[in-house]
Parts: sequence; structure tokens; C-alpha cells
Amino acid sequence: MSETPTVFQRRIVIGAVLCVAAFALVGLRLVHVTLLQPLTGGRAATALAARGDLTDRNGELLARDLPVKDLYARPRVFWDKGEAAHGLAVSTGADEGRLLHAFNNAKSPYVLVARQITPDAEARVMALGLPGLEFENGAKRYYPDGRNTAQVLGVTDPDGGGVSGLELGLQDQLRKSDGKVATSLDMRVQFIVADEMAKAREKFRAVAAGAIVMDVNSGEVLAMVSLPDFDPNLRRMAPGDSQRNIMAQDVYELGSIFKVFSFTLGLEDRTFRPDDVLPIPAGFRIGKHEIHEAHHMPSAMAARDILAQSSNIGTSQIALRSGGARQSEFLRSLGLLTPVSSDLPEKAYPLYPKRQWGAIETATVGFGHGISVSPLSFTAALATVVNGGRRIDPTFKRQAPGADRRGTQVIRYETSLQMRELLRYVATNGTGRNADTPGYDVGGKTGSAEVPGPNGRYIRNALRTSFAAVFPMHNPRYAVMVLMDQPKATKETFGFATAGYTAAPQAGRIIQRIAPLLGVPNVPLPTKLAAGEPTL
Repeated sequence: MSETPTVFQRRIVIGAVLCVAAFALVGLRLVHVTLLQPLTGGRAATALAARGDLTDRNGELLARDLPVKDLYARPRVFWDKGEAAHGLAVSTGADEGRLLHAFNNAKSPYVLVARQITPDAEARVMALGLPGLEFENGAKRYYPDGRNTAQVLGVTDPDGGGVSGLELGLQDQLRKSDGKVATSLDMRVQFIVADEMAKAREKFRAVAAGAIVMDVNSGEVLAMVSLPDFDPNLRRMAPGDSQRNIMAQDVYELGSIFKVFSFTLGLEDRTFRPDDVLPIPAGFRIGKHEIHEAHHMPSAMAARDILAQSSNIGTSQIALRSGGARQSEFLRSLGLLTPVSSDLPEKAYPLYPKRQWGAIETATVGFGHGISVSPLSFTAALATVVNGGRRIDPTFKRQAPGADRRGTQVIRYETSLQMRELLRYVATNGTGRNADTPGYDVGGKTGSAEVPGPNGRYIRNALRTSFAAVFPMHNPRYAVMVLMDQPKATKETFGFATAGYTAAPQAGRIIQRIAPLLGVPNVPLPTKLAAGEPTL
């Protein structure tokens, strides 16, 4: 006959059951914490905003978010923190020293191992068999064209926010539910421009180089290249790389291409006619200052030849006929005295005479010294000059086919016609001959400016060369602006490093390659422009 358990025995059994249950709960909790628990509680997960695609004008993908994962570790469950740090560093590319220090000194139960790891890196991590690893879903911005679009597209930060370029400038549109944005860029044109400028920079050993292609009627930027560039997919800078977009956020004394505006103003004010002959003295004195030519000029020249041969003295006389106040007003109307407005967040503030705009300032600004503007600002102003005289602002968003975004009438249509003839004359009879491309009716202007040094004086034998081109000149559709910073002379250029030998040929090659893609017919046309307004 079995004995009835005593009260003491029943208490022992109940205690044992409770202990077993408690240990079971602790065990389940440990399994949950170390292996199964999602990344919550101790650290709030970061919610990444969805970001739309960027495409070129033809639908080619320029930027897209790809699914990736952020890796976190719980170092308290590692049996060998040194071994874990080494394995994770090899698998993800993280710094082993940083990981080991974080594992040994973690104040939080979570340590970030690596962000935005790819599926293959995730597979390598999983093969380590380490406990306490957790993955959080995220996204990494991918740029299929890499360096070719780096400067204009910009980059995002690890949390998906725009940092620079169009990624920042178009951020509001990219974060909408249907955030796909078609840019104005044409990757066919962008690739050609990047290819030609990279070759030119290497050939002439230039410090930097860049180019812009713009539709003169819609203001759409089809290509923008700035060298040196960087690889936006690497998220780190290699030696010699740069994130600075020199075409949008730097200002330069552009030299003789600025003479375009002096001649435009003179024609607008009717202070000269293209056939007028002006004296060209050996030196042109204004008070205690004396202006000289960059190279030999005849003692007298017709106004059209002053532009074609790029005479500083002749241009100074034309600029002085309008005067400083009128010059300042005119340049402001073209948008050259304020930061250019566009979809790019990078802005460049022009430098110009602010305290005094007297005779010497008027003369030097007339031939492109004493005033510094961005290449993007210059290109937009050039488009205004040739598109019939109506103000244009650049845009990096695709516009409807045939869009005409020309704004206020800044100059008379007749003045625009005359400037087209003069710019064509520069390419056929002047310093721009090396840019002339048969069949495409190219017009333009060279510019070779001395480079200012840190002490305010110009650097000896250092030039910044440029060429501003328009085609086809009888009915302008596109402007091309090429800039080279401190190119070096070669045997092929006969020891010259001026724009006619460095920047102009590059503009010509770009036009030769992009014109067929843009539907510009290769048909020789008369230089003389029709009197009536063409269809734009």
C-alpha cells in the first residue's frame, strides 16, 4: 500500500517543475535573442525612403536602388571575438581593427559590421557559421554608367538621401510614389563628350577639362562632363579623383569667348556695324593702364575681323562705346551676374566689378578679364544670343519634343541674326577654323585666358582655354562649350597651347560625332543668313 506524499515532498516536486519550466523559458529566450529575434528593441531599425529611377531622355537607366542588407553583430555571443572580426572583415571588406575594437568595447548589444552588403557577401558571411548575426533589408544606389555621369548625377548617402548633383536637386520628385525621373541627358551624347574630353585632357596634360551640350531653344542639357571625375559605385575616392563639377560650381575668367557679349551689346546699341574699320594701336591706354594684344594685329581692322582674330584692343573700343553702366545692365539681363538657376543644387556665384565699373573695367570685362562666371552660366547666355534673343535657363529634366522654353526677349531678333553671321565668320575665317565641321555650319568663338594665381597675379605660361560653338549656325539648335584648364603645348600644335589649337579641335570632333545622332543633316548651306525668322 503506497504512502500518501507528504506536504514536504509535494513542495519539492512543485519546486522542481517550476525550476525546469524556468530553465526552459530562459533557454528559449536565449535561442530567440541570439538567433531568431529581428533587429528591434535595443536599436531602432532605420526606415529607408523609396527612391525612384533616374533615366536619360531615351529611357536608358542612369540610377536605381538595388536591394542590399546591412549586417549587425551581437559580440557577446561570440566564442572568439578575434576570429569573428577576422572572418567578417574578409567576407565583407570591413576594417578588421575597427570590428575587433567595437566587439571588445561595445556599449550596445549591436555592432554595425557593414552597410549595403551584396548577396554574394551575405553568402560568405553565412558560411562562417557565426551566431548572433542579423541582417536588415536596405537599398544601395547603383549607377550603370559609373564615371560617365558621376559629376552631373551626384550620389546619395547610405540612408538614401541625395548628397549632390541631380540626386539632390531632384530629390522631391525621386521620393514620390511614382518617382521615376527622365533627365534631359542623352547618354549617346554624354559618352561621346566624356570620351573626347578624356582623350583631350590626356593629350594636352590638362589639370582639368569639361564640356556642355545644350539645346538653345529648350535649355535642355544633353551632356555635361567634368574631369577629373570619380566612380559613384565605389563610395570612396581614388587618387586623382574629384567630386567637384567644374562646369557648374566653379567660376572662371573665360577670356575671349566673352567678346561674344561685347559684340552683341554693340550691335544691340547700334554703336558699330560689322564692316566698320577701327584703328588698332600698338597699345591702348586707359588712364594709367595700357591694354595689349595677345599676338600681332594689323594697324586697322574691320569689326568682323576684330572678333574673328580676337583683338583685345578692338573689342575694348567697342565695349567702351556702350559704357560700363550699360554693359553691366546687359550682362545682368543675360543672367551672367547672378547664379544660374537649374535643377543642379551646385551654384556658382559670379565675380565682377562691384565697387567701381569704370572705363578700365568696361574694357577688360569686354574681352573676358575682370569677370568670372561658370561655364554653365556662359552656355545659357550664349544660347540666348543665338536663339533669336530670348532668355533661356538651363534644365536637366526632359522636355516635351519641340519644347520652346525661351523667355523674355533680351536682344532684338535682328541682333541675333547678325551674331550668327559673325560667329560663323570666326569659324571660317578666324581663330575657330579648327572647330569648323564640314556640312554642319558651325559657328563659335575661341577663348584663351591667363590663370590667376594665389597671390592675385597671373601664373606665367598657364592658360585656361575654351571654345563656344553653335550648330547649325543658319538655324541654331545646339551649343557646345569646351573648357580646358592649363593644357600643355605639343609638337602637333607647333608649341601653342591657345584655344585654337586645344579647345577648338575638341569642339569640332564632338560636333562631328554627335550631330548625326541628333538628326542634324550634313548638308553644306550658304553662310549668308536669310532675313526672315526661321522655324525654331
